[in-house]
Parts: sequence; structure tokens; C-alpha cells
Amino acid sequence: MSPAPVSEAIATRAAVLTGSPGAFEIMDVLLDPPGPGELLVRMVAAGLCRSDDHFQTGDSIAGRYPFICGHEGAGVVEAVGPGTPGWEVGDHVVFSFIPSCGRCRWCSRGMTNLCDLGRYLMLGSRFADGGGYRVHLEDGTDVGQICGLGTFAERTVVSIDSAIKLDPDLPLEEMCLLGCAVGTGWGSAVNAAEVRPGDVTIVMGAGGIGSFAIQGAAHAGALTLIAVDPVEFKRETALSLGATHAFASIGEAADFARSRTNGQGADNAILCVDVLRGEHVAAALSAIRKAGTVVVTSVAPAHDDGGIPVNPREFSHMQKRLQGSMFGMCNPRADIPMQIEMYREGRLELDSLVTRTYPLDQIVEAYADTAAGKNMRAVIRFE
Repeated sequence: MSPAPVSEAIATRAAVLTGSPGAFEIMDVLLDPPGPGELLVRMVAAGLCRSDDHFQTGDSIAGRYPFICGHEGAGVVEAVGPGTPGWEVGDHVVFSFIPSCGRCRWCSRGMTNLCDLGRYLMLGSRFADGGGYRVHLEDGTDVGQICGLGTFAERTVVSIDSAIKLDPDLPLEEMCLLGCAVGTGWGSAVNAAEVRPGDVTIVMGAGGIGSFAIQGAAHAGALTLIAVDPVEFKRETALSLGATHAFASIGEAADFARSRTNGQGADNAILCVDVLRGEHVAAALSAIRKAGTVVVTSVAPAHDDGGIPVNPREFSHMQKRLQGSMFGMCNPRADIPMQIEMYREGRLELDSLVTRTYPLDQIVEAYADTAAGKNMRAVIRFE
């Protein structure tokens, strides 16, 4: 099918934030037609990552309001911008929340999760035209899109730098998780923590991201894999995904890890809690052995300047490592196709982790349910 030109603004509905803290409001918005290197996508599914909820709570602040959140998503291409080879109307697509230009220092070194285009993620503007926008209110007010995506909308205009083509037989409801949750969690274990066969690994926070960190650590060969979460439902799910033990608190997990390591502690600990605090990092550092690694995956509040209450001597004398992890240190253009094949072969569990789907109009309720511990991953289903 040949690309279909679009010359007029496209009306759609979206969940919009007018400020943080605040609540998503369903509004009518207008989309510009896709330009060169852009796609108009009809959304089918969007994952409800807690990172988007941080804008509702005020823990994260957007560069511009009004602002459309949603950075996990999958859908069907409805129009292709001029001068955009390789894409056709009807293509199925999943988004990578971090775009990759393929030209910057980081992309050229294979570290596409650190692509320089990432500077636009919270600004809401486009990548290519000096801060332009593709979404507007009916009065002409520009609307930002998180990560240049804004998947909490029935339709969106995105750059092909953020798009990865999918085979049409793949279920988009599950595939949308590949855009953030899967790689962020899996990569935090495999790439950032460098879990090895025989390791004692702690995953602190067993929700949407932690469930994939658990799967990644199990795949990498962790012998003792300890999940930590105060919610019993999530602990039970963690055990079904490969965790060998589950506890409600990091203190219990740390004591158990020491009991299995002659008092040394875990080889690595991965932080996937909902809202990161300095005390979480400190507790994880205390739980690992000398020369162990703590991976920080969770998002901390933008206004949190409390620091990490750790004695610096613990780093030098115990040779411990604190490792940040953006998108699991993944290369999405290589890793997402790999994850798809693992899913096809039954070696990556996605289906059961979509706990419930919601219509767009129930997005506030969906996040309330997630905050209450009722969902592993909630998904907005648009059709």
C-alpha cells in the first residue's frame, strides 16, 4: 500500500496534563500532518508506566504544559510523511521511548539508549525543527508530547527515530510493553547489574519494571533470586517469573542474602521501586557484598535533594559500585527484535503481566488501581 498524503490537521482525543501536580483530562486536540521522517499512527495500546504518573503527582515536571504523557505504545501507521522511505500505511509499529538518531557519539558506539536526542524527552518538542510541536489545542496552544510520542492519545505523530516495525501477527497489547518496561527491567539485570550464573540477586520492587528485571536475572543464571515488594500479589507473581524467594522488606531480603553467602551479602541489587528515595539506595548498598553492584533504575522526584545517606568509606573500603541504568542500557533497535523472538519462543513472559486493560477515559482510575497495587501493568486499549 502506498503512503497516503495528509494535508489537513487531524482531530483526536488525548489525556492531557495542564500542570503538575494535576490529573489527566480527556481533551480534543489537533495533530499536524506528518512531515519528512514522521508517521501518523492510530494507537491500539499504551502501557501505563509509573514514570508518566510521576507527572500527575508532581514528582516529575514537564518542559511545557499542556502535556500529553504516555511513552509506551503500539499501533498502526495511517499516514507517512513525505520523503520517508521504508514505511507504508498499514505497518504495525512499537515505539522506543528513547529515540536513536544513529549519528551521535552514543549511537555510533552502540549506546543508543543515551542518544543525544534524549535531551528532548521531557521538553515535549520535536527532535528536528528547533523545538516545534505537532499537537495543538483547538485555540492554537501548542501541546507537548512526552518523548516526542504522547501515546495517551487516540492518534499521534511521531518521528521514525522512535519507531520499530512489527510483524502484523504480533499482539499489540503486549508488544507495547517493549517500548519501556521490558528493556528497562531486563537490561537492568543483564546489562547494568551484569548478573552471572550462580549470583545472589535482589530485585527491590516487583511491579511492571521489576517483573522484567526478575526475568532477566533468571535468564542470566541468578541462583538465588530475591524479590522485594510490600504487595503480596506482586511477590506471588515474582515467584512465578523466576524469583526463588520473596520478602516484603529489603531488611528481610538482605538478612536472607547474608544467610546464603556466609554473611557477605548479595552480588547485586536492582532498584525498581515506584518512587526512588535516598534511603532505598542506602539499604541496597548495605545489602550487597564487597565489590557488589547496586543498579538504580527507578525515578526519583525532581525536587528531591536529600541525597543518599551512605558513608563514602563504604565505597572505597568495600569496593562497591553504584550503577545508573537508562532503558536498561539497551540498544532498542537490536534488543526489541531479540525480545520479540524470546516472546515467540516462550522465554519472555508478557501476556500475564498485562493485568487489566482500560479505555482512555478511565486513565485516572487505571493509575489509582496501579498505585493501590492491583496491577502489574495496566494498558490503555484504544479499540
